[in-house]
Amino acid sequence: MAKLDARRLPGFLKDPGATRAALLFGEDAGLVRERADALQEAVAPGNDPFRVAELPRDVAAKPGALAGEAAALALTGGRRVVRVRDATDALAPGLREALDGPGEALIVIEAGELPARSKLRQLAEASPGAAAIPCYRERGAELAATIAALLKAEGVSAEPAAIDWLAGRLGEDRGMLRRELEKLALYAGPGGRLAEEDVLACMGDGSALELDEALVAATAGDLPTADRALESAMAEGANPVQVIRALLRHVQRLHLASVAGMQALQPPVFFRSKPGFERALRIWRTEALETVLAGLLEAERQSKSGGTGRPVPDAAVARAAFLALARQSAILARR
Repeated sequence: MAKLDARRLPGFLKDPGATRAALLFGEDAGLVRERADALQEAVAPGNDPFRVAELPRDVAAKPGALAGEAAALALTGGRRVVRVRDATDALAPGLREALDGPGEALIVIEAGELPARSKLRQLAEASPGAAAIPCYRERGAELAATIAALLKAEGVSAEPAAIDWLAGRLGEDRGMLRRELEKLALYAGPGGRLAEEDVLACMGDGSALELDEALVAATAGDLPTADRALESAMAEGANPVQVIRALLRHVQRLHLASVAGMQALQPPVFFRSKPGFERALRIWRTEALETVLAGLLEAERQSKSGGTGRPVPDAAVARAAFLALARQSAILARR
């Protein structure tokens, strides 16, 4: 079946047909889990313990273990689901054995980011009995559409400006996104409609708003405000990786606006941030923003690879990158 495209995915999650195995992988762990749960519910609804089995990844990687579980029959009848979480390439031989053997169970495998050369991914993409489903973070219009759909499922609607605000600040992880939208649905009540002011009232005291203020101040040359807002955002729960990625996205938006104008930005700049954003555009030249982007992209790459001996950058590293940009902005503002 190879890798599923976005058009076929909704139908597949509701009915995987005769597919023997589904590999879900990517940077959004919450989306991986959500889609794995949807496949389980489609095949074995109600979390029937006789029809759902979970194998630890080290057990599933042992010869015969996954194939044996996939061939087993449910005592109560019906098709079974076999789940393996946090899978790595060590599972590839076991999956190949299961696909070559008998059985009707659906094997649902959850993994993190897998490169194109991954043996497990290559097997799932090449096998006619398996499906490979990438789960990457949504952004822009795609994320806004998802937010609107999830709110609708909760019995709540939202004004376009409110959805744009949420799309600009949520979406790092589908699980986190759902939790935040559930809070908003409770705030609005059944049949309620959320305005931008409602979203601010419900979420405006958290790290997202503080970090947004810090980003705008940093690129507008307001070093004291940037420093204070960053401290507040991290105290509210913003982590170092989130700070680096948010800084990268903010500079990318500045770069796009410097080339194509602010009207090209989706979602549009939040009304409270417009003065600072416009000041940053007057301060920064396009070429200088490109240099900053190259440095931030490298910082993000290192944070993902753990090349410095740490799996993620610590608070001191994130703070240093942030304040270096703020100081540079302050210098440019005085020219």
